[in-house]
Amino acid sequence: MANPFDPGFLKKIQEVQQNMARAQEELKQVRAEGSAAGGLVRAVVDGERQLVDLSIDPEALADGDVEMLEDLIVAAVASAGEAAAAKARETMAGAAGGLLPPGLDLDSLLGQFR
Repeated sequence: MANPFDPGFLKKIQEVQQNMARAQEELKQVRAEGSAAGGLVRAVVDGERQLVDLSIDPEALADGDVEMLEDLIVAAVASAGEAAAAKARETMAGAAGGLLPPGLDLDSLLGQFR
């Protein structure tokens, strides 16, 4: 971790802030996919975990079990959200430029990128 008394530290902090702002903009372009029931339901979310696409294979509707379909949709969206969160953590950790100590929970630090 950098020495906060080093004259270059403030400059490094400013660079990290700029990198974080850029990374947050990049996250808007990220797409992460999740699926359920072997791909019968597929969800795509962006880097801010907003649902941008949902597809349901007609086979998922065959038995008319609406409750099961609802569960599959929830599972696919959750899976996509987890994938997006992993990509967001990776992107934001890179933007931090090694300034933050290892093991710091960036999700809690940055409001889980929401």
